[in-house]
Amino acid sequence: MRSIWKGSIGFGLVNIPVKLYSAVQSSRLDLNMLDSRDHEHIKFQRINEKTRKEVPFDKIVKGYAIDDGYVILEDQDFEDASPQKTKMIELENFVDISAINPMYYETSYFSEPETQGKKAYALLLEALKKSKKAGIARFVLRSSENLCVIHPVDKVLVITKIRFAEELRSPEEIQTPDDVNVAKKELDVGLALISQYTSEFKIDQFKDEYTAELLNIIKAKSKGKRPTIKKMKPVKATSDDLYDQLKQSLTAGKSA
Repeated sequence: MRSIWKGSIGFGLVNIPVKLYSAVQSSRLDLNMLDSRDHEHIKFQRINEKTRKEVPFDKIVKGYAIDDGYVILEDQDFEDASPQKTKMIELENFVDISAINPMYYETSYFSEPETQGKKAYALLLEALKKSKKAGIARFVLRSSENLCVIHPVDKVLVITKIRFAEELRSPEEIQTPDDVNVAKKELDVGLALISQYTSEFKIDQFKDEYTAELLNIIKAKSKGKRPTIKKMKPVKATSDDLYDQLKQSLTAGKSA
């Protein structure tokens, strides 16, 4: 793997030099866009809106629109905005990881200690495990500040980016059934249904079945065969009553 960031984790007055590596990879198929007439690749170009000519990558700069013009930003400007955060993941406080709303999570990175930081890295890893806490920190990656959670996974400190509070929209405009009364017997059966399907979470039991089926179709078509398509089997309750539907779900689950 190739590291995407190099700096330090700041733990009090202790600096832990680390490299970050992407901890995730896409399971989606890599599909190319082609011209339907001759199956040639479709290429995207960076075009100057005025001249309509392609712009070389090394001639592209970043600008912020103000009034009728732009303020051009250079690489040094991003570093000058916070020179410490461009090279430091500064731990600010520690929290129970269960207190973090899953809506805030984005993506994760593995951290690898440099030789001179291995002991401090091991200390932080063990301390987080023992305390069952996660660290909250900020750092700059790709010219933007990121909030993150530092948490242990096996023998690795994982840096998981999370969203800032202002990045989540308010649900005020969402129309929810706050004026609907749920009968006790319906709630009891609903709780029983949840209990029946409750189990230990094992992520490896969940596979990307859609991509697997799509790949089977691709393989069949590559051999000139007609792919076998699964037919939907709609499940319909025999009653429109919510309580009856819940009871039927409970019975169906037991028989399964």
